[in-house]
Amino acid sequence: MPSQDDSAPASILHQPKAVWAIAFACTVSFMGIGLVDPILPAISRDLNATASQTMLLFTSYLFITGIAMFFTGWLSSRIGTKKTLLAGLLLIVVFSALAGASASVNQIIDFRAGWGLGNALFISTALAAIVGAASGGSKQAIVLYEAALGVGLAVGPLVGGVLGSFSWRAPFFGTATLMLLGLLAILLVYPRETTPAPSAKQDFWAGLKSLRYAALRRLALIAFFYNFSFFILLAYSPYPLEEAAAARGLNFGAHELGYVFFGWGFALALASVLIAPKLTQRFSLKSILLCMFTLLLLAMAVCALFFDALSTLIIAVILAGGFQGVLNTVLTESVMEATDLPRSVASSSYSGVRFIGGAIAPLVAGPLAAATFAGAPYWLAVAALLLSLILTLISNLGHPRVVMSGKA
Repeated sequence: MPSQDDSAPASILHQPKAVWAIAFACTVSFMGIGLVDPILPAISRDLNATASQTMLLFTSYLFITGIAMFFTGWLSSRIGTKKTLLAGLLLIVVFSALAGASASVNQIIDFRAGWGLGNALFISTALAAIVGAASGGSKQAIVLYEAALGVGLAVGPLVGGVLGSFSWRAPFFGTATLMLLGLLAILLVYPRETTPAPSAKQDFWAGLKSLRYAALRRLALIAFFYNFSFFILLAYSPYPLEEAAAARGLNFGAHELGYVFFGWGFALALASVLIAPKLTQRFSLKSILLCMFTLLLLAMAVCALFFDALSTLIIAVILAGGFQGVLNTVLTESVMEATDLPRSVASSSYSGVRFIGGAIAPLVAGPLAAATFAGAPYWLAVAALLLSLILTLISNLGHPRVVMSGKA
């Protein structure tokens, strides 16, 4: 069993094969989030759907992911980590392929919900599995997990843009193929497990009950509003980008949108892996969060003010990715050390609240923009970030390594 001592000198690159298999599957899974970004306008055109309808591809996916997250620990404690990972991957393979074969936007929305269930089973279990199996302790494992997240979010829009230039269906079939490879990798290299002991089985409501812990609840609420702004940026931005380009007489299709969101994801990955760990060594959790929330708030305000200025909007979106990368890593590390709860329970509960916040964002962004003006959803994101900022300011948060246990 790898040591969980954070002072262990092992390199982050020296990991068991099982860890790399999970990390690869995590990368592809997170690709599925940003994959649809460049093809949203194309789906709107080809399937005669409104922007509000196509953004529901994010809502159905994230909402089902968030709800299911509260109960994935109950399942994995009964069938084991490996079977839960494989079940999640199998669902993603099936439903991403079905989404690619869809004949209407409503079918894609429904299949994305099934995809979200698979994502919940896989992602919540994968974080705990990496933390448990990685060399170098929990901090190294979390950085590795966030690296997989960042690479997936960066590569997803690029793959979506390249494949989407042929057909909006191609990215869905591409994801199904890559996830099948991830499934085979875990099937072959992840250690065989024994049946979980009865004493290790979790209560069905453990995920929801864990929110009684004040520290976990605070971080989950902060992440709820943060993720709302995160998916305003991710789900809504393709539309003002395309409109700003059209106003300049430019053709801004799936390929071009893919490059923009690749830049966003690359900045997110770089900040997650290189910048965030250095900041947590020098500054308190509260200082980092306050600084990054402020910077992200300003970036979103720029998007709101200059939604019709193509170059400014692109730069603001990419810079926002860097701020989000730091926030993702710091918040995840904090949650994993926030209580004495099992890590799988803590990560599932936190992720459940976080993803529900993300699910609401596309649901309101499209109708709000249609009823008012194109910059309005960004102002809503600014308001959400202001709430995260205030909650952080009034919370008693210290260094990420500090355990913040205790019930309300």
